[in-house]
Amino acid sequence: MKIALIGFGKMGKTIKSLAEQAGDEVVLTIDVENKAHFTADNLRLADVAIEFTRPETALENVRTCLEAGIPVVCGTTGWLDGMEEAKAICEANNGAFFYASNYSVGVNIFFAVNRYLAMLMDGQRQYDVRMEEVHHTQKLDYPSGTAITLAQGVLSQISTKTDWQKFLQTTDNQQFEAAPNLLPIISKREENVPGTHVVTWHSSVDTIEISHVAHSREGFAKGALAAARWLVGKRGCFGMEEMLGF
Repeated sequence: MKIALIGFGKMGKTIKSLAEQAGDEVVLTIDVENKAHFTADNLRLADVAIEFTRPETALENVRTCLEAGIPVVCGTTGWLDGMEEAKAICEANNGAFFYASNYSVGVNIFFAVNRYLAMLMDGQRQYDVRMEEVHHTQKLDYPSGTAITLAQGVLSQISTKTDWQKFLQTTDNQQFEAAPNLLPIISKREENVPGTHVVTWHSSVDTIEISHVAHSREGFAKGALAAARWLVGKRGCFGMEEMLGF
């Protein structure tokens, strides 16, 4: 498989290393220093593009790939307001677009467990729910895309919450209170943390907690590469649920 990497930060470098170990070829690497090379002709050297950049550039990067006729796997978070436009661009170009807020297989299993637990808890009004996510200090958006997906999973199953509310914890002693109908998501940024997500259901008598802790970026990178291999030759808009058969 020939790959164009759009974005060459920590994730891009991990993907490149794993791709080459697997015998794939990275034929194009685009970052801030060589944006002039991000052209349709250069993209067409690849079978598929993998995009991990910034929220403000993701939509245009996806557009460039799709208009060049190249399938694109996008892992940038924080731009959900542009998702419907990206899907429309994909359809208009008869292209292939794959988006996930998290490419880890373990996280996507966690998403399914989270939805099932929320379904069970809908009838247990003595419990209240809150979420926490911790990432490295270089992560600019909050809450994480993974946390938003988890929140949407909870909200789809319970009737007591109508939306989520974000909080950024900057000191250890901060306290956060959301309105009763809102699901609080507390974000923390710490050095060298690939990603931790915790969903907590608390009552006066006990606490139920589920969590996912990433040990490295490798799981995310492997998932993105698996998505790229799966996407080649397809047409349409897809996500991890389709690839994993959930």
